Amino acid sequence: CLATLIIMLVGDTYTLINYVSFINYLCYGVTIMGLIVLRWKKPKIFRPIKVNLLIPITYLAFWAFLLIFSLYSEPVVCGVGLIIILTGVPVFFLGVYWRNKPKCVNRLIESMTCWGQKLCFVVYPQCGSVEEE
Repeated sequence: CLATLIIMLVGDTYTLINYVSFINYLCYGVTIMGLIVLRWKKPKIFRPIKVNLLIPITYLAFWAFLLIFSLYSEPVVCGVGLIIILTGVPVFFLGVYWRNKPKCVNRLIESMTCWGQKLCFVVYPQCGSVEEE
């Protein structure tokens, strides 16, 4: 989020759209690859929607062509997009992977979460319906 704010202040909106579109296409391809890997490694798990594997494989072929073409035609934009993705790695390690955090770090994360929820008007879902109360 901070990197996006800095890019918006420094660059133009079209550049930011190019960065984000590369990130989106990259994430879509990784998701489809995950679908194929799960179909091969865990074929027995429940799937509410099951499609023929020819569809995701075809999608991945076009995805690879577009990704390689993007890397060839605009390597700087793709590199900045990858840097934007990699800025999330420290956040993941601080917030998710690091389990035994000191209480002060937990309080800081909780206060930032609460502040963000208030800023974006986010509330926790209620356990029961409103009519029951």
